Amino acid sequence: MSDRKYRQRGYQDEPRERQPNTPKAPPAERAPGRPLQDASGPRTPNLMASHEVFRCARCGNRLAVPVEPDARCSRCGVDLHSCIQCVSFDTSARFECAQTTLTARVTPKDGPNTCRLFAPRTTIERQTGTQGPTSARQAFDDLFK
Repeated sequence: MSDRKYRQRGYQDEPRERQPNTPKAPPAERAPGRPLQDASGPRTPNLMASHEVFRCARCGNRLAVPVEPDARCSRCGVDLHSCIQCVSFDTSARFECAQTTLTARVTPKDGPNTCRLFAPRTTIERQTGTQGPTSARQAFDDLFK
């Protein structure tokens, strides 16, 4: 009886010793499709363009970046120079602000304030939209291009 736990044929049945002077098989022909990279390096992918956008924290309306102290959102009317619009606004931090120089809590968070540490929270968005069709006929024709 064998000392192995399992009796299936496997990798332990035949010795695996490397033959010193066995030539390697030539590489197989590559199937048609994606070509190999050339010596100049990898190709750069076609990335979509991106831009920096400032949006209202309440309604998501796109707004202008230099924020005036008395500016309000044109859609929902919330004050733009407020804590909820700031890049340092963090609900888990002390006084709900990531800046450590604050000595007192600013309330309300969606009300206007004169904080000198205010910086609008901007995000980087990809420009995925394309120019819309000029007519319904062109939109229909574009479906079958």
